[in-house]
Amino acid sequence: MPIDAARALAAAPRVREIAWDHKDVLLYHLGIGAGVPATDPRELRYTLESRLRALPSFATVAGGGPPGVIGTLSVPGVDVDLARVLHGGQGLEIHRPVPARGRARATSRVVAVHDKGTAAVLVLRTEAADAAGPLWTDEAEVFVRGEGGWGGERGPSGRPAPPPAGEPDLVVERPVREGQALLYRLSGDWNPLHADPAFAARAGFGRPVLHGLCTYGSTLKTVVDTLLDGDVTRVRAYRTRFAGVVYPGETLRVRMWRGDGVVRVAVGAVERDDAAVLADTLVRHG
Repeated sequence: MPIDAARALAAAPRVREIAWDHKDVLLYHLGIGAGVPATDPRELRYTLESRLRALPSFATVAGGGPPGVIGTLSVPGVDVDLARVLHGGQGLEIHRPVPARGRARATSRVVAVHDKGTAAVLVLRTEAADAAGPLWTDEAEVFVRGEGGWGGERGPSGRPAPPPAGEPDLVVERPVREGQALLYRLSGDWNPLHADPAFAARAGFGRPVLHGLCTYGSTLKTVVDTLLDGDVTRVRAYRTRFAGVVYPGETLRVRMWRGDGVVRVAVGAVERDDAAVLADTLVRHG
């Protein structure tokens, strides 16, 4: 069996030392679409080192190593074809503002393996801490097609909930550049699904798709810029479920509903009749 759930859950945590500086943060911000217009003072907070503030979702690429989706595939008990792997969801809890330069110890382990019958879902939790204490905790849900059916626990429902009732408080459209995936992958996710047409075809897609974490970061930036006064330090937690793919060159429609200390978000692809790409999305803030 390609996935041995008991072995994956019992595996020792993977511990690595990570470091990043302003160049890594700047590259990440450009990769999620910052810098348009290039001279806008609000964009310079993301693109000019003298004003730089790291968007909290930078934590998903800090250190430049493979993202959780790829890292999960190296866990003992997991031996699957990368072409069958999809990023199912992502959660992030921020314990302190992410610095634009830093060093930390990142500890990762599989904390859950769910049997969906026709697929498996693995949850990889990573906790990062520096000398001053915890920085962030993130969880990546990894969906592996064709690897279920061993009789394990099904886990939570994978069906996205409908968007909040009523009209959104704000709707923003964000174009995705044609070469966006090629730039974003320089932050560490080298999965050929996002660059190689032949590999994308083997995975069942007509052409390379945008990284889910790129859409994730772009959406958080939209919320911060429009509803949180551009203050990245107000973000406390951020989670989403990846409901569909985005193709470079498309336009994202970001719908936002304000709540008490939270913003609920739904994201669709404009050119495909608002086909859902992010669902069950929540930004908790102070």
